[in-house]
Amino acid sequence: MKWGFRWYGEKGDSIPLDNVRQIPGINGIVGTLLNKLPGDIWEVSEIQELKDSVEKGNLELLGIESVAIHDAIKAGTDERDHYIENYIQTIRNLSKCGVRMICYSFKPIFGWAKTDLFYQNEDGSFSLMYDQSVVDGMNPSDMYKLIHSQSKGFRLPGWEEERLKKFNNLMEIYEGVTEEILFENLTYFLKKIIPVCEEEDVKMAIHPDDPPWEIFDLPRITKNLEDLKKILSIVDSPYNGLTLCTGSLGADPKNDLVEIIHEVGDRINFVHFRNVKFLGERKFEESAHYSPEGSLDMYAIMEALVDTGFDGVIRPDHGRTVWGEVAMPGYGLYDRAMGITYLQGLHEAVVKSKGLDFHG
Repeated sequence: MKWGFRWYGEKGDSIPLDNVRQIPGINGIVGTLLNKLPGDIWEVSEIQELKDSVEKGNLELLGIESVAIHDAIKAGTDERDHYIENYIQTIRNLSKCGVRMICYSFKPIFGWAKTDLFYQNEDGSFSLMYDQSVVDGMNPSDMYKLIHSQSKGFRLPGWEEERLKKFNNLMEIYEGVTEEILFENLTYFLKKIIPVCEEEDVKMAIHPDDPPWEIFDLPRITKNLEDLKKILSIVDSPYNGLTLCTGSLGADPKNDLVEIIHEVGDRINFVHFRNVKFLGERKFEESAHYSPEGSLDMYAIMEALVDTGFDGVIRPDHGRTVWGEVAMPGYGLYDRAMGITYLQGLHEAVVKSKGLDFHG
């Protein structure tokens, strides 16, 4: 495995790379270009600048999350071929810079949603939290306003001000888009790009729905094992792969993460490793990574990854805000650093318990 850490760049992240480099065993960064909107071409010079900034800190640029998909592609409008060509050019440009993995999602409008970015725990730490009963009392634009009111000035991917300004237009283009139509549009997209990915040696890794159920009557097609298998069958290629996000899939108690890993483990190209704690019906918080702090068995999940031979990039996902840190919600240094060292400990324990060679 390669141990990664999500970082938003020198201008977009409050965490210096020098601090990230002090995490034991860290291999590199999963980065992004915050100035890019869905549909933009990522130019070689911009990608190389990001890569140089990472390598200057003696780290590797392990992948990108995310190169966002334009809504014309997801909704299947007349403009989709133009934006698919832009996406293909970005894939080629990333390949020129040695980037071999892209995490992406195919969710209409809401790439992720939470109802509280600073849910206070008994110990004084803060977590991201989702409560469906709050969402049920909202309209979609209220969700945008809620997230922006809690952002504390950080630019949150998927919730950019530029998208908010054209929100009503976004809702209109998804009118009549069902799960079946959304899946057809994903099929069209993947059949266009995967041959390019194979040519350029860039693996795609689709991210599950967060939360893994419909909100605001918008279709969801990456909710569970059945959905994931269906997506993988579109193009039978290791370049058409998955991001296993344990927190996103795990937010639905019906999703058995160990079963999912054993069923589709050979197509997992990227792992977001985090815990969630169930607080009620479709209500959960993103807890500390340690198994007893949440509702997921993190040891069993790590064991399944080892058993299926996962050797890709893995990173700690959303952490709590602890020790008075001022950081992007979910993306502070301290709790994610604790999280990754816990994951590394789980990995060492699993590997050695099976009598396998452990190399760190």
